[in-house]
Amino acid sequence: MISVYQPEYRDLWFRQAMLADEKTMSYNHAWGGTIPFPEEAWQAWYAHWVLNPEGKRYYRYIRDESGAFIGEIAYHHDPELGGCVANVIVYARYRGSGLGGQALEALCAAAKENGVRALYDDIAADNPAIGMFLRRGFVEIGRSEDKIILRKEL
Repeated sequence: MISVYQPEYRDLWFRQAMLADEKTMSYNHAWGGTIPFPEEAWQAWYAHWVLNPEGKRYYRYIRDESGAFIGEIAYHHDPELGGCVANVIVYARYRGSGLGGQALEALCAAAKENGVRALYDDIAADNPAIGMFLRRGFVEIGRSEDKIILRKEL
């Protein structure tokens, strides 16, 4: 079982470590793999995503039963898409235990509670997480050579 946690500024070390982990970010290979998140960027990022989301963004950590950080969930409004794009990252060492599905369900519940009507995601065509999304009510609405676009009505 997971819990959702609004991270404090001092907790951003976890996001930095997760985004730098090659196994965790392997799903992101089509878009460059790991993502730099230097401490110099933390203050502006935290203000934008956590302190001032303006009803367009949502960001939380997910924790396991012991309280350890195991990943993140987020969504943001994409003006080109005209909807909100989902983001679920589970630290590689915690994958394969159903925690990602729980995290996605928690994200959908939070989005619905916040008035979001649908969530989208574009996922690399070879990402095994596609099944997790489909099992939780997302449907394929588009496909290219390298990605699949999914949508779920909330």
